[in-house]
Amino acid sequence: MQDHSLDRLFCPAAIAVIGASRSPGKAGYQMLQAVSQCDGAVYPINPGAEEILGLPAYPSLAATPGPVDLAVITLPAKLCLEAVSSCAEHGVGAVMIISGGFSEAGAEGEALQARIVATCKAAGMRLLGPNTSGFANPSQNLIANFAPGMDNIDSGPVGLVSQSGAVTLALSSLAADQGIGASLAVGTGNGRDVSPADVIAYLGERDDTAVIVVYLEGVSDGAALCAAIRGAVANKPVVVMSVGRADIGAFAASHTGNLIGSYKLKRAALAQAGAVFVDSLEDLIDAARLFSKLRLPPQQNPGVALLTGQAGPAMIISDHLKANAVSMPPLQEASVARIRELLPPMTFIRNPIDTGRPGASFGDVLDIVCQDDAVDLTLAFALHEPSAIDPVAVLARVENDRSKPILFGTAGALADVEPTLRRLADMNVPAFATPDRLARAVRALVDDAKAQHRLGTATPAVAPVGAPSTTGVGLTEAEAKRLIAAHGIAVPESRECASHQDALAAFEALRKPLAVKILGPGILHKTEIGGVHLHVRTPEALRRALSAIDAIHPAGRTRYLIEEMAPPGLELILGGKRDASFGPTVLVGLGGVYAEALDDVAVRIAPLTRRDADDMLSTLRGAALLDGWRGAPPIEKDGLIDAIMAMSCILLEQTQITEIDINPLRVYPEGLMALDAVVIQHGTAGKQGRFLDGQGKP
Repeated sequence: MQDHSLDRLFCPAAIAVIGASRSPGKAGYQMLQAVSQCDGAVYPINPGAEEILGLPAYPSLAATPGPVDLAVITLPAKLCLEAVSSCAEHGVGAVMIISGGFSEAGAEGEALQARIVATCKAAGMRLLGPNTSGFANPSQNLIANFAPGMDNIDSGPVGLVSQSGAVTLALSSLAADQGIGASLAVGTGNGRDVSPADVIAYLGERDDTAVIVVYLEGVSDGAALCAAIRGAVANKPVVVMSVGRADIGAFAASHTGNLIGSYKLKRAALAQAGAVFVDSLEDLIDAARLFSKLRLPPQQNPGVALLTGQAGPAMIISDHLKANAVSMPPLQEASVARIRELLPPMTFIRNPIDTGRPGASFGDVLDIVCQDDAVDLTLAFALHEPSAIDPVAVLARVENDRSKPILFGTAGALADVEPTLRRLADMNVPAFATPDRLARAVRALVDDAKAQHRLGTATPAVAPVGAPSTTGVGLTEAEAKRLIAAHGIAVPESRECASHQDALAAFEALRKPLAVKILGPGILHKTEIGGVHLHVRTPEALRRALSAIDAIHPAGRTRYLIEEMAPPGLELILGGKRDASFGPTVLVGLGGVYAEALDDVAVRIAPLTRRDADDMLSTLRGAALLDGWRGAPPIEKDGLIDAIMAMSCILLEQTQITEIDINPLRVYPEGLMALDAVVIQHGTAGKQGRFLDGQGKP
């Protein structure tokens, strides 16, 4: 590993504990007790003590006998700035502040935190925290964490990153219970300097780390986090669990000062960067244990086969895998024929392969399944029945000549199955004690293989040259449509009119029926104010529509958009937003009321690839509507993907645009048409815009 700015933080040769205490109930005592076992030098800083816990104490940093890499500050928040300034003066490499009372506590704490961060940056010191319980580096016997039990975790291949100190302890405890060691376990706390992104990037470069697992609450710099994940995934898996599906934003802000943001956007963005998502801490550790032994190579759609001794557990496994887009291809006919000779009649052989009950032929069938060309990964499941099958013996024999990985699952009393699980672990065979834990771990394995393949074959979107620039505080619908039309998104034939006479001329020139709309910057909800009149076919109907629109604004100030109406079709919403954390994002989903009522939308971060755009469409719950439903013809998906890519390009090149909303975007078997378009620029947000929150809701 190359020298890194975080080495003096996580691998210090000398540590000073500022605020070290002789009182066992205080954090300064507990932290000193924790770090005192490390391989390096430890200097308690306390002007009123000569010795603490058997270590010589020093009145200040200036009095220590050597340079300090890491200063752990255990003082109250109001005293931390002075301590940090002293660290800066004496060349300390990194600071860790365990105290609370900063951004999570309100404006005054936020201001104090900002001054501390500025002081650290000016001195080139890295800052972990504030409001962190610390970290553990077991390979150096360094437990810079005052939580009880952190010293139970051994050195190993798993990097643990958490925004919560308590969750760091929970993950470390779960890992220790499963015999998993950690290369580093870090709680970032408020994370205003050393963030989860920094730790992920650091662990991505460490040779002693095989897999990185992450617990997230809020994301302050989504672009940096995505970049860190993308860089790490090239070498090792990154598995993430995040909260935020429910409204817990205020609670999260009071915890670490991190704003939760949109869960849908966060999950989509990090998965787009290559992260694997799981839904519980147990799943995080199961995935870590699996990835520490095995990682599939990049594959677009790995084929998974399941050999089972019992049908019920196999249904649980198969149901979870297929519901989450894990391929379970049927075995080839030659494999089926060979297996049929080994199993009783009426057993299910295609995939899953059900032996009816594991017997002497179980290992032979497993061999055949592993050799099938459609299979990249084989799962074997059998209840704990020593009289029927010894999985250790079976897998030891298959292990000798297999070239594809095998995972094993079982069920039974934990005390009974644990010896088998330990023996399989010694053989480097990943094994799980329940069918659903096996299924969730396999899903993580497959998702990672797909992510590697997608990232390895992606071609970044490129913004076209010569697209028109947008100026001013906002765009009218006509201007917005000219912008999207310049990027290849079709719009209806229309005319902009300043008078009734102009409107009548447009009426004569355009194909009926027509839509007559009020036109002007800042008029975004035209229908709600009576500014849209549809199915206009006669001059009399046109005059009535114009008069109704004139009544909305004083005479002489109204402009009109006269537009050909599009034929019926499937309505979608296509939008873009410049998110404060993740930057430009693109959204697509079912349009009209469906977007709000069903929340059936997909979101990704720009720039997109065509693969990203296609994935967005395939993940919609209403995806079947795009492929033709109950006899309806399928829509032209390539053209829709072109439109999604165009939205990505607009956001990348037009940096003053904060939001675009095309709703509805009407799609057909051949082509598409943007019936309405809203563009909001810097300076206009918060007025009348329809702000997409990453979940399709204005």
